[in-house]
Amino acid sequence: MKMLDPKKLYVQYRPNANPADPKYPRRYTLTHSDTTAQLFLVAGPEFAYDTTNEMRDEVFAEWKTFNREKILYGYVLIADENTSKSQAKTRNEIFMSELPRVLEAFFYGDRFFFQAHPEYKDASVYIQFESVYPEYRQVKSYGPISKYQ
Repeated sequence: MKMLDPKKLYVQYRPNANPADPKYPRRYTLTHSDTTAQLFLVAGPEFAYDTTNEMRDEVFAEWKTFNREKILYGYVLIADENTSKSQAKTRNEIFMSELPRVLEAFFYGDRFFFQAHPEYKDASVYIQFESVYPEYRQVKSYGPISKYQ
């Protein structure tokens, strides 16, 4: 897979989160720069809404427990009431093609957490695609997070 360029990934830990501590909640916000292709990952107890922009092309994810198993559950916005159907189609295509790189960024960016807690490497990843258009509204499984190391 290896789509990620680690030199273009910048990671920030917010207060009450550190690289190896599994404190909950543990949430991720990934944003990027269209001009530099840099990725910015923030890990902390809250989503980093202060790092998002009007394009709404960020990816949020958080650790949850489902049937007594840890999962990484993510959210992306495909279309809201201000998005045309053609824009939604384009956004959906972009998110679908870029999500493997996003998941690599989560795994690589928080690699010290996974090294300290290898039991999380087998956690399944689910991404919820939010949209006002039903054809783009779905929850998709991406397999275990270790697939993206």
